[in-house]
Amino acid sequence: MPPRLRASPWGRLARTLRFCKMSAAGNDFVLLERKEAAKSSLAPGRLARLLCDRRHGIGADGLLLVDTGHVVPRLSYYNCDGSTAFCGNGTRSAALWLHRQGFTRGAGSFTFRSAAGPVQARVSPRGGTAAVRMPDPRDLRLDISLSLLGRRTTVHAVNTGVPHAVIVAPDVERLAVAEAGRALRRHPAFAPSGTNADFVSVGRKELFLRTYERGVEDETLACGTGAVAAAVVAHALGLVRPPVRVRIRGGAVLKVDFRLQGPSYAEVWLEGPARIVFTGEMKP
Repeated sequence: MPPRLRASPWGRLARTLRFCKMSAAGNDFVLLERKEAAKSSLAPGRLARLLCDRRHGIGADGLLLVDTGHVVPRLSYYNCDGSTAFCGNGTRSAALWLHRQGFTRGAGSFTFRSAAGPVQARVSPRGGTAAVRMPDPRDLRLDISLSLLGRRTTVHAVNTGVPHAVIVAPDVERLAVAEAGRALRRHPAFAPSGTNADFVSVGRKELFLRTYERGVEDETLACGTGAVAAAVVAHALGLVRPPVRVRIRGGAVLKVDFRLQGPSYAEVWLEGPARIVFTGEMKP
């Protein structure tokens, strides 16, 4: 008998979906309004896996679902594997989109809601950069000694909305980030949920960052929560002072600013480029 062909999941999209493709310093996203996503019979996580597929879909690191049917718009984020998370660069992209679509009534500073609670945002007058106030970092741990790929390695950890493990290295360009990142992401020390893995070098005026992202399961060109984690860890080690410039894999610079509130970090802002790449319609 001939092999049975599986029905295409695209057939479950009852109607055309209008979407926006966005990029923030190298992280890329598919943005849908919630009412558009409702046209599909797919659960949001399944829809994220479908749309973010780089060979059979639009292609992206994650899916942004924006619900504008409230006085204060609401944002939900899904990694390309369908898992939920808080995403710094995704949140900045949503802020830019809300401003461009007129939901902020022209105000450059405004608030919307995310999985992490209310988000304060600022969009530059020309719309080329967007900044968001990030969740206050928590659970900072320095100088954790781990066995990684057969070697003792010093790792630092902090939660900046999602968990991050940070390794400071002399030259991140020489690192095999995919291999080391995969091992650190699933290290027993961070079980059961795992962690994002960041590799940071300290330059004269800026940090250099490469990140292996949980939920993408690969190195990405940028990571907003990773940039905050790198800045906080580097500051805690006495290597930098705010505001901190973080140059990410895609070549762009993210700026991380914060203040100390006793031993804690507070009023953390992440700022950088964001843009709408294109808009389109996805048909079944």
